[in-house]
Amino acid sequence: MLSHQIITTADGSTTIQIPEWNEQYHSKHGAIQEAKHVFLETGLAALDLDFFRKENKAITILEAGFGTGLNALLTYFWAKENNIKINYISLEAFPVATNEILNLNYPEQVNDAKAAEIFQKIHAIPWNEKNEISPGFHLQKMHQKFDQLSLSNKANIVFYDAFGPRVQPDLWDINVLKLFRNALLNRGVFVTYCAKGSVRRTLESLNFNVQRMPGPPGKREMLRGELIDKVSEV
Repeated sequence: MLSHQIITTADGSTTIQIPEWNEQYHSKHGAIQEAKHVFLETGLAALDLDFFRKENKAITILEAGFGTGLNALLTYFWAKENNIKINYISLEAFPVATNEILNLNYPEQVNDAKAAEIFQKIHAIPWNEKNEISPGFHLQKMHQKFDQLSLSNKANIVFYDAFGPRVQPDLWDINVLKLFRNALLNRGVFVTYCAKGSVRRTLESLNFNVQRMPGPPGKREMLRGELIDKVSEV
């Protein structure tokens, strides 16, 4: 089993490091900064938020890699701030141990009195069930591998937060990424911190219009793609 260490990143927020891989769950340049930049400010910002508010519709997020729950926590408070309903579905094959979760400082780093309560709740809810965290925010944590995904035409946006291609190239294989493409609605958005050329080309082969976007602190670029002219098979 791979060992885990809790480290403090450049913005003061913690993350889990895997020494054997020289890899972290989040950027050493700032865990919270990275998550906000990639998934909220670059990812969710690409959607027509006025449409979802006007139609009183929830944005369905499909996350690849629940990990520490940081993205879900930040999305919760982003949704409250922006008056957006959220249906959050997250896949995780190897849930983080409870004792490690308790040593992460995200509630202290999020400027909201309810941060600790919400963080505890998103980790306490049972796996493989849809749960209401609060009115307008539903979370379904799926204990499964990415290649077991079977959703179709469900998500408005994919948060692809897998470990990088250097250490887990199989998670960036076209057959896996195709499953997430299939889970998206047409014109859905795929966003990831990764900017590797092979990943960009794979997404383009799956009918994504891919843009290289400015990356979070410590990273020059990231990728965001919009699914166009969706077909059943590519």
